Amino acid sequence: MDRHAVLAALRARVARIERAGLTGREEVSAIPLCPEMDRALPGGGLPRAAVHEILSDGAGAAVGFAALLMARSGGTVFWISRDPDPWPPGLMGFGLPPSRLIVAQPSNHVDALWATEEALRCHAVSAVLLMDERPDATAMRRLQLAAETGGGIGLLLCEAEAEEGPSLAATRWHVTGRAGGSMHDLGDPQWTLDLLRCRAGRPQRWQVTWRAGMESLVVDEETREESPAPRRSRRH
Repeated sequence: MDRHAVLAALRARVARIERAGLTGREEVSAIPLCPEMDRALPGGGLPRAAVHEILSDGAGAAVGFAALLMARSGGTVFWISRDPDPWPPGLMGFGLPPSRLIVAQPSNHVDALWATEEALRCHAVSAVLLMDERPDATAMRRLQLAAETGGGIGLLLCEAEAEEGPSLAATRWHVTGRAGGSMHDLGDPQWTLDLLRCRAGRPQRWQVTWRAGMESLVVDEETREESPAPRRSRRH
């Protein structure tokens, strides 16, 4: 991979998108989720200028949650994966249009980390999703510093059982899907969101529904009064 050529091309494309007026990123310190969750998160939402982990049970729920976060980041977003499979109609259901999405397909782990770091360092990029890679402690520090420089969010999405060892992420989530609707109409996506780790916060669990028609995340009634302790992660 000619890194300098790739980087120049990506920067040029981001600049064209910015000039076309297709971004609307707000300079706020946190990305809002919903009132109940925002009150429980330090800073009133998901912190920007930080790296976050999303653990998946292997289904599409975690990807949907990541798409929602990227959509609400407000600007150009990167999807970095050695086997990219973003589905534009599905992403649009979470408020993320293809015009804001740049997909990068690195050939190996080193190039994936490099692409993620460079994208996070760019002020014109509001969110970067890295799929199925496990940065070591040194790489995590570099990614966090890059996020602090660029001001966007980094999302590390991987299988839950693959995660071991310490974590330097600002938050760690475990996302599972829940059945909703009838057999002929699955209805709006329903998730269990376990906040396993949060700097200056505490673990919590929410049962939520994504109301696509209203573009809103809604905490289900049964969890409004009390959030049970989430399942324990093997990483602390």
